Amino acid sequence: MSMRTRRSRELGIKQHVDEMLAGSVPDNALLAQLSKQCTDNPSQDNSFQYAFALCKSTDEGELAHAVAILDSLVANGYEHQADCLYGSAVAYYLLGDFARSRAIAEMILRSRGGRHDLASQLHTASIVSKEQRDRKQAAAALGGTVAVAAIGVACLLGGRKR
Repeated sequence: MSMRTRRSRELGIKQHVDEMLAGSVPDNALLAQLSKQCTDNPSQDNSFQYAFALCKSTDEGELAHAVAILDSLVANGYEHQADCLYGSAVAYYLLGDFARSRAIAEMILRSRGGRHDLASQLHTASIVSKEQRDRKQAAAALGGTVAVAAIGVACLLGGRKR
């Protein structure tokens, strides 16, 4: 596979993941119902359902809360650990912590012998998103450096016209 074809495939996967996550944002009614269910009938399954809904939120506080619940479930031996890890990876992706999202997706893939399509897609999307952000930051830093240099040259040239 050529470099251009591979890159196009990776960008397509990232777009698919972004669209999938944008289309699965939980509404407040669902979150309220799941929260009440956890309060009325505490169980690991109810906590997981609530946290898994929260991990797709657009609110940073809800995403952090989802990670805390999912981490607690993993620490307490909840049977669906790969699903908990996937939920945490999604939350970190949405928080912009692409390195952590990628690391968790890699952990899932290693534990599943590379067979977890959603984790594989999230892994690729995390890599592409981090690369894109790094490029934007480098371009902004370079732009700032060029602007400072231009001001310095202007000051030098302006000072010579006396």
